[in-house]
Amino acid sequence: MYKLDFSHPVSVYFVGIGGVSMCGLAELLADAGFHVSGSDRSRSALTSVLESKGITVFYGQRAENITDSIDCVIFTSAIHPDNPEYIAAHERQLPCLTRGQLMGQIMKNYHTPIAVSGTHGKTTTTSMVSEILLAADTDPTLSIGGILKDIGGNMRIGKSGYFVTEACEYTNSFLDFSPKIGIILNIEEDHLDFFKDLADIRSSFRKFAQLLPADGCLIINGAIENLQEITDGLACRVVTFGTDAASDYYPAGIHYDENGHPEFILHDPEGRERNFVLQVPGEHNISNALAAIALADLLSIDSAVIAKALRDYSGTDRRFEYKGTIGGVTVIDDYAHHPTEITATLRAAANHAHNRLWCVFQPHTYSRTKAFLKEFARALTLADKVVLADIYAARETDTLGISSETLQREIQALGKDCYYFPTFDEIENFLLENCINGDMLITMGAGDVVKIGENLLGK
Repeated sequence: MYKLDFSHPVSVYFVGIGGVSMCGLAELLADAGFHVSGSDRSRSALTSVLESKGITVFYGQRAENITDSIDCVIFTSAIHPDNPEYIAAHERQLPCLTRGQLMGQIMKNYHTPIAVSGTHGKTTTTSMVSEILLAADTDPTLSIGGILKDIGGNMRIGKSGYFVTEACEYTNSFLDFSPKIGIILNIEEDHLDFFKDLADIRSSFRKFAQLLPADGCLIINGAIENLQEITDGLACRVVTFGTDAASDYYPAGIHYDENGHPEFILHDPEGRERNFVLQVPGEHNISNALAAIALADLLSIDSAVIAKALRDYSGTDRRFEYKGTIGGVTVIDDYAHHPTEITATLRAAANHAHNRLWCVFQPHTYSRTKAFLKEFARALTLADKVVLADIYAARETDTLGISSETLQREIQALGKDCYYFPTFDEIENFLLENCINGDMLITMGAGDVVKIGENLLGK
């Protein structure tokens, strides 16, 4: 594998530079003195930020963008072998790295690289950890899978030895990482277009855990089934968090305010009881906070600093994000695109004052919709009214004979009102006619469904 020499920066080209992770890595290399350029399909807020920093971005991916002046090309798993820049790079025999391989090399430059993994909750937990490290004045480098308001983006370049990043299991990319501290939030079926089954996914997380060195630490959800299969024989220390006293960190006395924000008493391995208040809703965010607290304790951060940072953390873009109010209807947007995430979000909404709960859901990829069809239907019945948009294809084409109308029939069979419209305009007109004062409307999915709420609000 080609290795970058950070003491001798070269010219690096990113294919798909506008991706939320790729743009952060591009910014980091540019800051380290590398000559950085790249391409993306269209202009975005993220590519505009890169251009403002002097990074050249080509719009449209073409073979002629790949020249002999480039020393290394970076790809993500979303780039297929028929991509013209992929073909050109290999024809020119240019050194290539995956995003995960690059991340692994970058992490080796820090004394405390931290990787946050799990099927759900990575962005929120990484953001919570980031807020704590910032509040503790540790000057960390942060790579987040969403926009964190306090740093005005998804990337912060610090000068200390702390590096925090999300670690996604898709295509096993996190197995190229080099963490000293790892977090595993949960392990469930997902990305079944790549993994064979849950056993295959668990095997991948086991290999991730084995990356941690003897002087490192794994912070893991103690509720994961057959936990010992993941943790037995690891060289590193293992710390657990969970919902009951079987874990090292667990909550008690949980209650919620009128906006669904939780307060709880934390029990830790030292026998201490500490009070925490969150400004993000839902039981799932208590779990995310436990992982962040366990990490902060490991780094010997003052307890009062941890508590204040978590109390001040107001969320990340597209994670139960308040968008505004129109006609007395509260509009929320959420990135949930897996049945477990949908369940967590809708249960969190149940603790928030409202009359009827509307969920506008945009399924993400044909393979995920087909694999979890019945689970999606059951999860969405937690809303009072469900509206479906067309499936967001992302990296896929429709070869599975699945559609949002298929999901609509499953939901209706469970006795829930469910509507389907093929265009956003039709959905927006329907909502304007049917949502009333006191209702809550959640736009939900990993695609561009956020536009519906923004259009209603005139944003």
